[in-house]
Amino acid sequence: MAVTSCCNHLIFKVMKQLMFTLMAMILALGVVSASDYKIPLIGSKAPKFSANTTNGKITFPNDFGNSWKILLSHPADFTPVCSSELLELAHLQNEFKKLGVELAVVSTDDIVLHKMWKAHLEELNYKQRGTVHIGFPLIEDPDAKVSRLYGMLHDEESTDRDVRGVFIIDDKNIIRSVNFYPVEVGRNMNEFVRMVEALQLTESKFVYTPANWQKGDDVIVPYLPYSTEELEADPKLADRYYSVGNRMWFEQVDASTAKVDNDEE
Repeated sequence: MAVTSCCNHLIFKVMKQLMFTLMAMILALGVVSASDYKIPLIGSKAPKFSANTTNGKITFPNDFGNSWKILLSHPADFTPVCSSELLELAHLQNEFKKLGVELAVVSTDDIVLHKMWKAHLEELNYKQRGTVHIGFPLIEDPDAKVSRLYGMLHDEESTDRDVRGVFIIDDKNIIRSVNFYPVEVGRNMNEFVRMVEALQLTESKFVYTPANWQKGDDVIVPYLPYSTEELEADPKLADRYYSVGNRMWFEQVDASTAKVDNDEE
């Protein structure tokens, strides 16, 4: 009986140790898995990957050189919301080209499905605007490596289908904007044109863009634009800048519509 009790105690200790080891391994795997889903942040270098696309094999973002880039993810080919998004994106291709922007779209579907879907979309007369050629690459990602690299797989939503992610990347391959949208809601592709216009403007000049800014609107200057002495030396500065309250200074984009509002708010 003593021998049996000793053996049972030993087995219990071994089983307990195995259980602790197994739990440690699960936790370690969880950390690795979580790191796979890390979302690249604004200001960080855009993660690099190579993949097959409808335009051939590419290495992103390097193959697009010093252009700005937008990488978009979508849940699945041949789905209605995704189809509407790609057709809107294709409709704006020339607008993006004027801004020096290259587009790329990724999902966890394979290249065969991508090519079939692309051919189907190019036959559609969406919004009575005629058919359109899709010039940007559709990236296959059946093993979800790209999706994990950019944090586009959100487990709570789906473990094998991307959410609607958007990464705007500048000409130095630095991430400048990150957005995610739910599966049920289609994105406003015009917003990404506006976002690039705003980013390029604020990069070229030390200005900010106010809420609801559109190209051609006045911009915010994050500093006092002139001193009393500078205004006396150049009275035209009063036509170029105006304040709203004493916290917001704006620069006129069109000086012919100058206005001044110095009332406290």
